Amino acid sequence: MRAKLHYSLAAAIIPFYGAWVCPFIDSLPAWRIAAPIIGVLAVLFALHRILQKSCVAPGPLKRRASRTFWVELGLFLSAAIFLTAYNYVLHGFPLESGLKLVAGFSSLGFFAALDLALEAERSIFTEVTAGGRPVSLDGRYLPLNRKLAIFATVMIFMLMGLMILLVSKDLRWIVAVSGMVTLEAARLSIIKEFMFVLAVMLPHALNVIHSFALNLSLFLDAQRSVLSHVAAGNYTQRIPVSSNNEFGEIARDANEMVDRIRERTEEVIRTQDVTILSLASLAEARDNETGAHILRTQRYVRVLAKALQDHPRFSAYLDDETVELLFKSAPLHDIGKVGIPDNILLKSGAHTDPERDIMKTHAQIGADALAVAERELGVTSFLRLAGEIALTHHEKWDGGGYPRGLRGDDIPVSGRLMAVADVYDALITKRVYKPAFSHEKAMEILRDGRGGHFDPDVIDAMVAHEDDFQAIAKAYADEGFSAAPLESAVTGE
Repeated sequence: MRAKLHYSLAAAIIPFYGAWVCPFIDSLPAWRIAAPIIGVLAVLFALHRILQKSCVAPGPLKRRASRTFWVELGLFLSAAIFLTAYNYVLHGFPLESGLKLVAGFSSLGFFAALDLALEAERSIFTEVTAGGRPVSLDGRYLPLNRKLAIFATVMIFMLMGLMILLVSKDLRWIVAVSGMVTLEAARLSIIKEFMFVLAVMLPHALNVIHSFALNLSLFLDAQRSVLSHVAAGNYTQRIPVSSNNEFGEIARDANEMVDRIRERTEEVIRTQDVTILSLASLAEARDNETGAHILRTQRYVRVLAKALQDHPRFSAYLDDETVELLFKSAPLHDIGKVGIPDNILLKSGAHTDPERDIMKTHAQIGADALAVAERELGVTSFLRLAGEIALTHHEKWDGGGYPRGLRGDDIPVSGRLMAVADVYDALITKRVYKPAFSHEKAMEILRDGRGGHFDPDVIDAMVAHEDDFQAIAKAYADEGFSAAPLESAVTGE
């Protein structure tokens, strides 16, 4: 459509232009001026379509825009050369007349070629964005600053050339009609000619500027979109490499940067997971509890967190990223037990009151150990959540827990979720000091603790998903459990 518009405008403009700048053309009847111009342009438009399909489209993607430019400019110049020869042979017009046609056709052809080349760049961008192969970069291109300089220079020289042609013709005309027209009539005629040239040149120039701005917006919008995804932690998006120029190189370098960020992020996550696995294994090795306790409780926490994501009290906090961090941090809830003496930690019978007081210190010991790591390694969401869970998973909704006696919403959400998961698992699991309770009995105890020991909404979420709790308890039962599957505490498998 844009090509058709450019050729149609040329067919409408060139006859007027020729008649105004060339007295030889002006001597012909209007139909003899317009007919050959329109006919030649119609033939060249058909040839344009053939060349686009046979020469431009099959070529390298990175050369499509430049080939489009040279093909279109060549077609317009071919029209000027043919018409010059036509007028010379048929009407005997001198070379001067043909040069004026060449000036007019080359001016319109320059704008048409630029606009269609910029349109080709947009089509390449769309093709690459839709999944096509990116443009291969070779570093051989005209820099943007030089393109703009050339465009401005050509614009100035075209305008100057056309004005000189008009002035030259008008001077001859004034001499020829001297005494036959008034000065005012001559001035008005000359002003009309100049306004015509400006009315043709200015819209074409503005169209090219607008077309370039569209292309620039496509690239900047794509870059902004990808960087927004990267800022949100999504490293799968890429900027289309759709042009063999500075923008293509920027897109390539930005994509490589995203790849490096993704690799570094994955490395950090792997390091974090190894840290969790190592610390969880250390705590499990010193405790009577098995590694399956870690697997079960972290999955209970995830079930509760997902169930509460749409709850008005929790939705702002429990986004997908936080739920995943809760799942990964949960295995460290009892990391502080490594600081409890063996004679108390591994005692087979009931603890005395002083021993129980020492056991309670594991919450603070774990939080302090993770705080040290946070000071050394820097603040991270993972360490912050792990510290919260370690410190507060024995706090109670009514303020009767330890180590700080926090009450209600003063207890972090992570601690409230872990409290339910930890107590449920302790109730249904056999220990040296107690038998395993049935699921029904455990649920009865938990419901009795609603609003006392536990956040009421968390208990409600558990009741609504107790089938999930039973399925997890069955899938990760202590019987037949070995240390090897502990890796799934961080992988989620």
